[in-house]
Amino acid sequence: MTAARRRVLRRVPYLVLAAYALIGGIGPLLIDYNPVRTPLEDRLLAPGSRVSTGGTAWLGTDGLGRDVLAQVVYGARTSVIIGVSTVVVAAVIGVAVGIVAGYFRGWLDTVLARGIDILLAFPSILLTIVIAGAFQRSVTVVVAALSATAWISFARVTRGVALSTRERAWVDSARVLGVPRIHVIVRHILPFTAGPVVALATLEFALVVLAEAGLSFLGIGLPNSAVSWGQTIANGKQYLATAWWISALPGFALSLLIINIGILGDQLTARYGRGRTS
Repeated sequence: MTAARRRVLRRVPYLVLAAYALIGGIGPLLIDYNPVRTPLEDRLLAPGSRVSTGGTAWLGTDGLGRDVLAQVVYGARTSVIIGVSTVVVAAVIGVAVGIVAGYFRGWLDTVLARGIDILLAFPSILLTIVIAGAFQRSVTVVVAALSATAWISFARVTRGVALSTRERAWVDSARVLGVPRIHVIVRHILPFTAGPVVALATLEFALVVLAEAGLSFLGIGLPNSAVSWGQTIANGKQYLATAWWISALPGFALSLLIINIGILGDQLTARYGRGRTS
């Protein structure tokens, strides 16, 4: 494979993710969807069929006559919003905890490290289900439940970077010269966490999107008024033999997003996973 072709292939995940962001941002402005409206006369129409209003259901309709294409588009927006919100919240918490533990060390590092180990002892999906199921279904609750487990990975990675960076000669020099700790952290520790955190954020985004779809599939994620790929897939599971498109097409959209995020995450990990070294 030539170098030019490899460069093109490396850009594919960026293009796919940009397309999802564009669909999630602009799609709802072009396609109208009302989750309450149930035109039963249009139920279970195959992809490309005409609906009663005169339009075309390009991806078919579900068991209540709702347009599957509209659900895929609105589901993309939901996944992007929840994924970005969760990763940002988890990264802020995890980076703060990791830097404090790795830089100050001592008993504080011991307490925080043991706390992280205790949380890691619980399966993250079970902890997320418990938190999401304990409160009323909403976007805020889903983001909080997913962030409650996602921050741990950021804390571990940041702590490792902080532990190694604090031993560098220029960090020791800054401490000897009496530079304030907050200045040392911001100027000499935090920049070295950027690469690994960005690489990890990409992978965590994929896990968050998949977890949100799983919660919605189980009926403990988003409310019925919010469109989610997991809800659409769950609504179509009873029609797999006769109306496969209800579950298969949103599932394909979800799989395509997860695969490309994973590829992008691997690329960023290979490039930035070890952080800056100079």
